Amino acid sequence: MTKLINPTISRRHAAGLLAGGAALAAGVPRLARADAEKVMTTVVKIQGVPWFNFMQQGLIEGGKKFGINSTMVGPVTVDPAQQVRLVEDQIAKKVDVLGLVPLDVKVLAPVLDRAQKAGIIVITQEGPNQDGRTWDVELLDSVVFGQMQMKALAADMGEKGEYVIYVGTLTTPLHNKWADAAIAYQKEHYPNMKLATARFPGADEIDTSEQVTRNVIQAYPKVRGILGFGSNGPIGAGNVVRQRHLQKKISIVGTVIPSQAKSLIEAGVIRQGFLWSPKDAGYAMVAVASLQLKGATFQTGMEIPGMGKATVDAANKLISVDRILAFNKQNIDAMIAKTGL
Repeated sequence: MTKLINPTISRRHAAGLLAGGAALAAGVPRLARADAEKVMTTVVKIQGVPWFNFMQQGLIEGGKKFGINSTMVGPVTVDPAQQVRLVEDQIAKKVDVLGLVPLDVKVLAPVLDRAQKAGIIVITQEGPNQDGRTWDVELLDSVVFGQMQMKALAADMGEKGEYVIYVGTLTTPLHNKWADAAIAYQKEHYPNMKLATARFPGADEIDTSEQVTRNVIQAYPKVRGILGFGSNGPIGAGNVVRQRHLQKKISIVGTVIPSQAKSLIEAGVIRQGFLWSPKDAGYAMVAVASLQLKGATFQTGMEIPGMGKATVDAANKLISVDRILAFNKQNIDAMIAKTGL
């Protein structure tokens, strides 16, 4: 039976009931939003290149698996300022999670601080030194990754001669960390090798790395090795070396996608390739975001869904799993078949 309101109730009391009803009504959509599908947008270094096309597959697959609306955006050129604007757009859209593969950790730090203050979870990849992140997710040990590639280059060069290094940009955090590790390992173990000059940017774009290689061949005629960090760097270098029939003179080793590098590897131009799966990296970012949204406790030995057991460095906000892949002429077909890359 409906209870009638006492007609003698005070106006103040009535106003309070009305305000309470309004608050209750307003609470309904808030609850609905809380239960709604979470939104994650990942800002990558550049759009339209094979590496990030594969990463997008992993981001989408992870989104479907964990019930997160996961999408990807990126600048049309390798430009940190464009990345900042894209991050600002996501803050304005009030996404729940921001994914990021950073180009310049210093340039991006202030905008990520704003994202954190807005309550947005920030998951980086290739960003172990990026301020403003909640977690950085890596599929390898950065020092080991750089050392492995130097070992391969040194073996092919007979542990002697001059070499050069390509990175995406001079501020791309992980590329430069790999380069630092490679150079340090060379200085300690291969005294008859020498870095011909400072590292070159441009390894994220084939056209740029091709032009860099032409310049290197002209300016540093004693160079016998090219180590490329950035998936298009060895491709661009390989194209020029093959065109000029210099594959017996110049060794190329680096981070590449197997299917993209297949013809150059089979021709003996790129001697050895290394990578982790960008598809797995995208999936791992969403998996970690899902755990963070659920308030999970992160600790070494925990299982990252689909990735295996992780090492967690909570002090440095770093989560890593060992997924390094290495391939050459002998196993290139098997690697493509195994990874789909």
